[in-house]
Amino acid sequence: MDIASKPSKKAHRGLAMEGMLATWYAKNTANDLPEFEACARRIAEHLGAGSHVLEIAPGPGYLAIALAKLGPYRIAGLDISRSFVRMAADNAARAGVEVEFRYGDAAAIPDPAETFDFIVCRAAFKNFGDPVGALREMHRVLQPGGKALIIDMRNDASNEAIDDKVDEMKLGRMSSFITRAIFKYSLRKRAYSRADFQRMAAATPFGSADIREEPLGFVVGRVRVGYGWGRFDQSDGRS
Repeated sequence: MDIASKPSKKAHRGLAMEGMLATWYAKNTANDLPEFEACARRIAEHLGAGSHVLEIAPGPGYLAIALAKLGPYRIAGLDISRSFVRMAADNAARAGVEVEFRYGDAAAIPDPAETFDFIVCRAAFKNFGDPVGALREMHRVLQPGGKALIIDMRNDASNEAIDDKVDEMKLGRMSSFITRAIFKYSLRKRAYSRADFQRMAAATPFGSADIREEPLGFVVGRVRVGYGWGRFDQSDGRS
């Protein structure tokens, strides 16, 4: 199948994480709060006061909330999971920050053209049912000169890199076992290669992608055990 010309038909793509599964995910990823905070600080280096930021698939909202604590930004989150939208809104309220979390699809972003200065999608792009459509929508809603950052797992991540990442998460024995299995037998199969990202970018107004490969987990700009991450500039491919 040519991923640059049509959305994925795999059954696991485009499905929302709801209920108990969403709660389990939120509990385990809460162990990565320092990583979310480091990611937020790196993003903030590219923002000015009042910058309008969209996080696509924010899940429990940890990254968006961490970013909201760093400056006077306007931040929104868009997620296909109603459970995560409610959870993220509750987390933001408890943190005392304003983030607008909404339900919606990355391939049909419910905002006018040229709305956002910065878009980020962390650890979710591989799950999208229409990844090329999502990229097109990101381009549509970015301001001229805006940037989109995608942080996600490589499809060739090694077992050793996965093991190191799970060890860093400091989970309990059962959660570690389950998380390791999910990375190795589910998430890695969904992930894309560098060439996949370039083909998808070429099929959108972005035209190309600036991609940096790393082994598996990440701190934006410096990856520990590998997610690859790519930055798409809104000006690329725009006349």
